[in-house]
Amino acid sequence: MASLSPVNVYVSGLIWVVSAVVAGAVVAYSVRRFGPDEGREDNNTAAGQAYTIVGGLHAVVVAFVLISLFDAVSTVRDDAYTEARALVTATWAADALPAPVPARMRALASDYANTVADQEWPSLRAGTPVPNTGWTQLDQMRALIDSAPVSSDDDWLENRKTEASDDLLDVYDARQQRLNADADNQVGAVLWFVLAVGSLLFVLLPNLFGGTRLVPHVIIVSTLAGTTALLCFAIFQLQNPFAGGAQVGPDAFTQALARLG
Repeated sequence: MASLSPVNVYVSGLIWVVSAVVAGAVVAYSVRRFGPDEGREDNNTAAGQAYTIVGGLHAVVVAFVLISLFDAVSTVRDDAYTEARALVTATWAADALPAPVPARMRALASDYANTVADQEWPSLRAGTPVPNTGWTQLDQMRALIDSAPVSSDDDWLENRKTEASDDLLDVYDARQQRLNADADNQVGAVLWFVLAVGSLLFVLLPNLFGGTRLVPHVIIVSTLAGTTALLCFAIFQLQNPFAGGAQVGPDAFTQALARLG
């Protein structure tokens, strides 16, 4: 999914809603204008029961998907800051190790933050494979810390080396979760099928009811269609936490670069 500006998101959402409202209004008008009126009120009891069941099930599915996607966006943002913070703290811990580890570690950490912000984030937004450059840089940092010459008699340096290694492990874990987030949060074809069919049934079933006038009926059906389209648009935009209306940016890594100097 390509990244959209806030204005484009609002315009796209408006197109979704207006299109659904117009389609719902046309269907409702056609049913009442050209469909048979006899016996329509007799359908109210059966149609009401069916509408309650379908509407309830559809609401549960939509709510579950939306809540899951909202949580995923928050998780991705938190994981990005965890990854960047661990990168900085690993670099600070490595500053206490013998030369040339501190300078080399700071250079590798800066290169890694630039790689994530400038190369990986555009790939995550576009849904394309992420290059292995970041993994290579992490491996170089791990090898650098492991090779740092520290005397076993110096507990303080041993603790700094262990702290740097532990922080780097946190970077590995947070990075893997970030890379998995795009694929894990995609709404699959089966679920989209359920959402589409459920939305159609939810909007079309009120046309079986009788007793309402033409204009109120058109307003009711078109409102249901617009609301349903708005919820589906929100799900569509939240699929990829790195793109769409609620996209998470690489701010954590630009801030890390500032701390790394």
